[in-house]
Amino acid sequence: MKQLIERFLEHLRDERNLSPHTQRAYQGDLDRFLSFLAGEYLATPAGEIRATDVDPLAVRSFLASLARNGVGKRSQARNLSAVRSLFRFACREGVIENNPATAVRSPKQPRPLPRHLRPGELESLLDAAGGEKPLERRDLAILELLYAAGLRVSELVSLDWQDLDLEGRVLRVIGKGGKERMVPFGVPAASALRQWLEVWDEIRDAEPEVEEPVFLNYRGERLGDRSVRRIIDRCVEKAAVASGVHPHTLRHTFATHLLEGGADLRAIQELLGHSSLSTTQRYTHLEVDRLLNVYRESHPRAKEKK
Repeated sequence: MKQLIERFLEHLRDERNLSPHTQRAYQGDLDRFLSFLAGEYLATPAGEIRATDVDPLAVRSFLASLARNGVGKRSQARNLSAVRSLFRFACREGVIENNPATAVRSPKQPRPLPRHLRPGELESLLDAAGGEKPLERRDLAILELLYAAGLRVSELVSLDWQDLDLEGRVLRVIGKGGKERMVPFGVPAASALRQWLEVWDEIRDAEPEVEEPVFLNYRGERLGDRSVRRIIDRCVEKAAVASGVHPHTLRHTFATHLLEGGADLRAIQELLGHSSLSTTQRYTHLEVDRLLNVYRESHPRAKEKK
């Protein structure tokens, strides 16, 4: 194994031309694996361990050992990736026939939700987007609708005017997998859309088209998702809101505020267009955190006696 690891590291350096930093990371992970085999798993001197001595159980036991020693799941996954790469190289070199790490699943990574905006932050962001110029009206309508309807940015830029019912304050959108859904929106979003519609013809490309995209760029063409991100970045900077706000932040803010307001998960699932309730259930920890904070601040027995 020692010689195999050395040959593999030479391969990374000479043939794959990886950076010294990446090479050191691979070496550290593989040295850790070899030390585990020699000490905890096989109780055999490292120099005597062969690649054929390693089976899937050895790799799983290595991951379990990392977990017991407090190594995080991301680092566990990185170690497993290094071991997989080593034995993939060994298979290509004819040292072994099968990769023992292939059947070992990577540790499930936590999926933290992006931050959501508190009401004061949201109001500051919307104020930063407002103005009387045509494109300022457009920007406000974009932010209002992203928050009011919880749309994905791809759904937002695909909207045509015929998809919106401004009187009924509801829109039709085609989401992931071609699934159609109807989503309501509030009075502020409807008002912002009407104000944008008043000047929409001034921006629209003069060439007649069948489609009438709701949101246009300065050339009068359909706005792209990257442009929406730049618009939000500009408003974030103007409003002096903390960085890390993206179009999806407004979607998460929409869902979080609904949950905090008492909406049930099934309704939020339908509004977001999630195919599985388990995706929507990621928001429940936010509500649990909020309830715990309320309890700790309010319940007489929650506070430590002085």
